Amino acid sequence: MAGSSPKAEEGKKKARIEIIPLIDVIFFLLATFVLFTLSLQRISSVPVTLPVASPPGPTNPNDTTVYLQVSDESTYYWKQGQNPAELINTAEIAPRLADYRRSESNPRVLIRGDTKARFGAAVLALDEVRKSGIQQVSVETVSSPTGR
Repeated sequence: MAGSSPKAEEGKKKARIEIIPLIDVIFFLLATFVLFTLSLQRISSVPVTLPVASPPGPTNPNDTTVYLQVSDESTYYWKQGQNPAELINTAEIAPRLADYRRSESNPRVLIRGDTKARFGAAVLALDEVRKSGIQQVSVETVSSPTGR
């Protein structure tokens, strides 16, 4: 470069690519693409027929279901059918369930809990029902007053 002058090289500016505006344009195109594709997809749902709650009907006087209620003090209440509930201790659960299973052709047990019942006591009651061989056992999900 013997023939070139230093002033000629100083006058030339190097080409510079500004990347910040390029990133802005790319993000704008990406956001436009995402919003456009989301507006194309129609959100559809599966039609479901939900059951309608009805008020409880009159109680069956021939109901022989056993209601085993657990209280907050880990005490148990035994109620069979329309009879009033009676306080029992843990040792009485297994013999009563065995007698109930022998006397009924279709034994059913509903385990209840009052508002502050402990989970361990309810599981113990459920274990005793399963040990007795009764297949129809349910756990009531609504708390009820103690001794009902």
